[in-house]
Amino acid sequence: MNKTNDHTLKEIINELLKEYQLSDKLMELKIVESWPKIVGKMIAKHTTRIYLRNNKLFVTLDNAAIKEELHYASSKLLKSLNKQVGNDFVKEIFFK
Repeated sequence: MNKTNDHTLKEIINELLKEYQLSDKLMELKIVESWPKIVGKMIAKHTTRIYLRNNKLFVTLDNAAIKEELHYASSKLLKSLNKQVGNDFVKEIFFK
């Protein structure tokens, strides 16, 4: 007896990610990987740590001037990051 497959592979993978609660971790990985593309090589070089918690992005920098500039541009960065990953996952950015 032949059965037809009613679901696409994408749908099945998304269901598995939800079931095993991996979708947030996958989104975090996408955001961390896209950071250098969005801010550029120089700023990425001064970024010492970047992580997500409760839809808030925490970025640690080793240069106070860059930290201040990014703070002023945080709304633009927020839009760029969310656009890069395809949804409004990040709600706020904090610079340390």
